[in-house]
Amino acid sequence: MEYSDEELQSRRSDDEIGAAIEEFFDKVWYNRHQELAYNVENGIETVNPEIWKQAKKAAEKIEAKYPPEELGPYDDFEWGMINGKLSALRWVLGDEWDFLDT
Repeated sequence: MEYSDEELQSRRSDDEIGAAIEEFFDKVWYNRHQELAYNVENGIETVNPEIWKQAKKAAEKIEAKYPPEELGPYDDFEWGMINGKLSALRWVLGDEWDFLDT
């Protein structure tokens, strides 16, 4: 497939791609953290206290970075889109498909 000069010039910059990856990484991590927080608070799971302290600080940084309405909860479609975008952006930069580690 060949692209015109105009199409090639409209490509997002690496900085834009990196910023989008960071945003979707944050949202996936935060959502997973919320599930873990529920489990910890309800005695379902335990976490090393030092690690838990660091995780809570990381969650607070994300809460300060994004408006609450951007942090979920998400319906199944929204959650799929967020994960799909993270996977696709990582793929563009050389990761394998479906790489969703946070």
